[in-house]
Order: sequence, then C-alpha cells, then structure tokens
Amino acid sequence: MESVKSAKARLGRYPALLASCAPQAAAYGACVGNLLGEVQKDQCKAEFDTFIKCVRASALKTGTRL
Repeated sequence: MESVKSAKARLGRYPALLASCAPQAAAYGACVGNLLGEVQKDQCKAEFDTFIKCVRASALKTGTRL
C-alpha cells in the first residue's frame, strides 16, 4: 500500500505545480477558448507544449515526478 500512498501524495502536489504555470495555462486556455472548443489536432500544440514544459520543470524543481 506504500505505492498508493506515494501516488496520492504526488497527486496532492499537482495543484501547486499547475499554479506555478498559470501564465502558460492561461495562454493555452485562451487558444482553446478562441476556437470555441472546436480545436483540431495540433492546433494549439505550441501553447500546450509550453505549458507542459513548464509543469515538468516545476516538478523537477520541487523534486517530484509526474
């Protein structure tokens, strides 16, 4: 059950990771919102990649994994 505890602990840190990347998340949300939810494959890829890169860097900085 130790693996379940560690997974829950990692999941609990997600809000902090996402909050640290608020500008990138807002840019991605604006891209999707401008298209009224009719996003085609790879249409907002640049914004999404920037957001995910930020989340990964934030996780690395805090010493956790995704």
